[in-house]
This record gives sequence, structure tokens and C-alpha cells, in this order.
Amino acid sequence: MKAIDNRELISALDDLEKEKGIEKSLLIESIETALVTAYKRNFNSSDNVKVAMDKQTGEAHLYAVKEVVETVENPNLQINLKDAMKISKKIELGDKIDIEMIPKDFGRIAAQTAKQVIIQKLREAERNIVYTEFNDRKGEIVSGIIQKADGATVVMDLGKLEGIMPVKEQIPTEQYRVNDKIKGYVLDVVRGIKGVPQVIVSRAAGDFVRKLFEFEIPEIYEGVIEIKSVSRDPGNRCKVAVYSENENIDPVGSCVGQKGIRIQNIINELNGEKIDVIEWNEDPAIYISSALLPAKVMAVDIKEEEKFAQVIVPDNQLSLAIGKSGQNARLAARLTNWKIDIKSETQFREMLLKAQEESTDNVQEDNAEE
Repeated sequence: MKAIDNRELISALDDLEKEKGIEKSLLIESIETALVTAYKRNFNSSDNVKVAMDKQTGEAHLYAVKEVVETVENPNLQINLKDAMKISKKIELGDKIDIEMIPKDFGRIAAQTAKQVIIQKLREAERNIVYTEFNDRKGEIVSGIIQKADGATVVMDLGKLEGIMPVKEQIPTEQYRVNDKIKGYVLDVVRGIKGVPQVIVSRAAGDFVRKLFEFEIPEIYEGVIEIKSVSRDPGNRCKVAVYSENENIDPVGSCVGQKGIRIQNIINELNGEKIDVIEWNEDPAIYISSALLPAKVMAVDIKEEEKFAQVIVPDNQLSLAIGKSGQNARLAARLTNWKIDIKSETQFREMLLKAQEESTDNVQEDNAEE
């Protein structure tokens, strides 16, 4: 039968294979599968059927697949040996035989089905191309126009795809408005409803700040200066540890820029979030002291195995070292990956005095027992 007897279909399949990377054989297989479903739906059939399409001409053939038996119990699925041998002399009991069928209007149904499959596969291919393109952009910054901002998930138009910024990835101090243009960090690309790719975007991630530094500071982009660590309380404060192997380069000064112009561009993008740029040091005591800036540190006692640091600060620096609601100490601990306990000079002296008194009491008790 000539349900799809035109070379335009095959030409279209060839073009899809070349331009979209969809294998022609897979397209034909999909059309064949769809034609079987279309036949059963349109003709209310429970027959065991299959469709074979000619890869050169596009001609489709519909077959009923029946088992050769001695006595037929289900004519939709079986055929007796005598009738089967009229089709093929080599047939035997238990074999399967293909019997070509030419139902009325099947040619029209086949043409419509082929068109639907091609459109579907074309959409899938385009989605896959866009998915791959954005999947390769994980870890990059993208710009988009806000389409939806109702206090929950923010939806962004990224051009080819939709960007989704969940509540936890938003900066709590920011207000998002429809039609505003904003930047975001690509966390992930996922398959949404009906396989449509969605880009998960973040403005709260520490890596968003890292990428902004790369964008604004050529020395970081070129690898002359390295960002060792970032810790962040989105919308409030951020600490960034930087380092350069080149002794002639001041990594902190390079990041701040002349009159603070470089760091100010990043602060503006983050709507005023405070940024402390500190120099990384392999000596944990020096590194921890820097991490607690702007507070001044008197001494740091390190317990390497426990990654614990006892920090002593002047009395008038204690509240600054700890920060509002413990923010400065918390960010410093995250930045350095050390547990940090901060004591004022007075507190430390009192702690030492108490320890000495306890030690003296213990000695006296031991002497009394003797």
C-alpha cells in the first residue's frame, strides 16, 4: 500500500538528520510505532499489527502478525496452516506470518501521523540542543528579564529558555519586579514539564560572587590571582579570600581597585552587600586573623588536629570580631573552615586565672590526702 508514498517525506527526514542530528532510522522507527497506535485507535482494533516503512520511498505497509495454528481460536491473532501456506509455502505450525492489510483511509491517517511525529521529534531535538547549550553554561552568569515575581519563585526570560530562581536562591534583601533585567548564576539545568529544559538560577550562591570577581578583575580571570574561598550571608556581608603566587602583586589591592572602583561594581550588582576581601595565608593563625577583619586580633592559639582556633582580641574589639548576631565570626569560620572561639583580653585573663586557681586547689587536695 502507498500510505506515505512521497519522496518529500524522506527528504525531510534526511534534512532533519543533517541539520538537527536526529537519526533518520530513529525517526522512521518512531513513525512506524506511531502508525501502529494510530491504526488501533482509529480502527478500534486489537489485532497484533506492525508497520514497515521503505527508507527510500517513504512507502508504508501495514501487516497483521498472526501465529500459524492447526485450529483457529482467535482470528485476530491466529491463522490456520492451510491459509498461511497460500501466502508462504515454507510456513510451519507455530511460525509467525505477516499478512498485509489495506484498510480504508489508512493512507490519510498515516500521512497525518508521520507529520505529527516529525513535529514532535523536531521539538524534542530543539529542546535537546538548547538543553545541551545551557548545560554547558553551568557555573556561568546569565542575564534575563523577570517575567514573574510574586514573592515566591522568580521566573526569568533567558531568551531560548526559562530561568527559575527558587526562594532559597534569592537575596533576601532584594525586591524583584516584572520586566527588571537581572543577572544570575547557573546552578543547574533540568527537564521540566513535557521535557522542556529549565535553568535553575541563583543570586545567593557564593559562586555568584566568585564569578562576579572573575568578570570585574582581569587578574582573577587570567589566573594571576586565585580566589581561595568565599563565605556569604546573602544581602548582608560576604568575605572573599584571595591569593597570588607572584610576590609583586597585591591580591587584595588588585581586587579592591583604585579608589575602590572594582569592588564597588560588584557591590552595586549585589545591591550594597558588604564585601571583605582578605589575603589567604597558609599559616592558619595569620589567615584566621585576617578573616576576622575589620576586628583587630591580639593572638591566635591553634589546635591543628581539631582545626580549632582560640582567638584573643582587645576588649573594645570583641563585639566587632563577633559581629551582629555572630555574623563576622560565623563568616570567618566558614571562610577558613576552622572552628573559632573568640575571647576578649579580659575574658582570657579571667579564664587563665580560674584555671590556675583550679590547678592550685587540686594540688592542695592531693597534698591533704597524702
